[in-house]
Amino acid sequence: MMMPKIPARGYVAYGHDIFMAAASFVLSMYLRLGESFSAYASTDAFIQGGIVFTAIAAAVFLFMGLYRGVWRYASLNDLMAITRAVTLVVLIFLLAMFLWTRMNTLPRSLPIINWFVLMALLGGPRFLYRFIKDRRFDLRFEGDGRPRVPVLLAGAGDGAELFIRSLTRTTDANYRVVGIASEKKSRVGRRIHGIEVLGVLDDLALIVTTLEKRGEKPQRLVLTGENMGGATVRTLFDAATRHGMTLARLPKLTDFKDGLEDAIVVKPVAIEDLLGRPQASLDREAMSTLIKGRRVLVTGAGGSIGSELVRQITGFGPSEITLLDHSEFNLYAIDLEIGALDIPRRAVIADVRNRTRICKIFKDVAPELVFHAAALKHVPLVEANIFEGVMTNVIGTVNVADACLDAGAKAMVFVSTDKAVNPTNIMGASKRIAEQYCQALDLKHAGRGKTRFITVRFGNVLGSTGSVVPLFQQQLAAGGPLTVTHPQMLRYFMTIREAVELILQASALGSLDHDGEGKIFVLDMGEPVRILDLAKQMIRLAGLKPDRDIAIEFVGLRPGEKLFEEMFHDSEALVPAQSSGLLLASPRTVEGDEMTRSAEELALVCANEDARALMAAIRRLVPEYREEEQSPPAKAASG
Repeated sequence: MMMPKIPARGYVAYGHDIFMAAASFVLSMYLRLGESFSAYASTDAFIQGGIVFTAIAAAVFLFMGLYRGVWRYASLNDLMAITRAVTLVVLIFLLAMFLWTRMNTLPRSLPIINWFVLMALLGGPRFLYRFIKDRRFDLRFEGDGRPRVPVLLAGAGDGAELFIRSLTRTTDANYRVVGIASEKKSRVGRRIHGIEVLGVLDDLALIVTTLEKRGEKPQRLVLTGENMGGATVRTLFDAATRHGMTLARLPKLTDFKDGLEDAIVVKPVAIEDLLGRPQASLDREAMSTLIKGRRVLVTGAGGSIGSELVRQITGFGPSEITLLDHSEFNLYAIDLEIGALDIPRRAVIADVRNRTRICKIFKDVAPELVFHAAALKHVPLVEANIFEGVMTNVIGTVNVADACLDAGAKAMVFVSTDKAVNPTNIMGASKRIAEQYCQALDLKHAGRGKTRFITVRFGNVLGSTGSVVPLFQQQLAAGGPLTVTHPQMLRYFMTIREAVELILQASALGSLDHDGEGKIFVLDMGEPVRILDLAKQMIRLAGLKPDRDIAIEFVGLRPGEKLFEEMFHDSEALVPAQSSGLLLASPRTVEGDEMTRSAEELALVCANEDARALMAAIRRLVPEYREEEQSPPAKAASG
């Protein structure tokens, strides 16, 4: 029979166990002989016995795969494996020495003493290591023989270990783990609570085939890793579908209760999992320093981005927060949501286009930090209402920025969009002009101790107003069809929570780093997603098949829409942002006084509803603006 192959990290555990076997023989002899040990230690019988014992232990440990357990997840299963291995070593040693010397050269009580010593030396370090990592012992037997649905775990980390362990605590558990696919090659061949890591995620087809030959074909693939990127999840989703498995995920580890008294609930994979990305490392201390104890004002506080800003900002303990929104219902909803928090707040109904009203509010509130999220952002609607779009997105931003200066705010954070890059619509062009205004003010007052103007640009946000995902969900609920504008349309996506976390991260960096003056923080959106693929994935998530159960229709580009979005203009120099998840763009700027005159001109032509003059002003301020649609790049077009 071939000896089991040792995983890379298993050599360390294997070497440890062999060393402990040799040490246990010496220690056992010392415990048995006491003061006579020093005289006996140099005898041939002692040396030969030690060599034979260590050699037998090395062979047994290798054959029984004692090194394959992951010490971080040591359990009673591992203790039982150690017990079997140590017992076999002692019995083989006893038999060998009896046949060789009739046990006349060694104390006959030695094997018994050695059994206890070797158990302690092998088991002690394992469980001590786990105790240091987890700060507790929690040992249970795994498996009760009850029939359960066979599942394959994707990920061989803490989530997998907790899930396997939780199954033993639930008498009516529905699942039985038959194997693990790891993200790391180093864990392949090892075991977690007796469950073997069969391969890496790329080997999923081979793993499923292997399990099927054993009569243990998994019916469900369960994601256990917290930070699996959307591309990885999409790949696993497609692979699971091909092999007749459903895809599910575990809750985040932060949702687990200490001790896991309750069963861990396996949840269906959501569209956020398919489009999400690995969590960026966030400097929460810097965010807290920026916000804690300060007066904060959020415009558009009832919107999708604004309301999440409010939720996260309140978690950092501002001295007061002002919620400003034009929508009575949205303002009421977010005010009611945070009403239970012990934070002074104001709910103010106001339109950012009303300069007098905004200036009065800022004078009364005297905010130290302002997050400007109010905007009109639905491309086709803004395209059909160009004056309202420019008044809100440009003049509204001008009013808020000027009010920040007058009120002496420490910083204003302007929330922009990827549609401001090479815009083909009024919404994107208006946002680019607003970016230019904030850039101009930031450069004009640089080094003077006045308001910092920090601009943050990002792409589509899941669940935000106008997002395609809620539309697809509504169409699915109605039985279809799902309407896609073009087979090759691409978009960047991130979750609302992640977008707001990175906005706060950029705000903290921008308020401290004066090298970023006049630059734009751009959220790293990862790889773009083809909308057609997104539609198909959402249909499959609902347990249906595209084009059979739910139709997909192509309806063509709407006014102002682009096939693909860009995060940077070709002429924008990229500068490191000193934070994961963030980039810095250095676009062309316009002199401050010129931007002020341009803003006054835009306000006048909008008041007169002079479309021709408005379009001429936009083209002058945003030369890259074009009304015709572009073709996608070769990489994007191929999907």
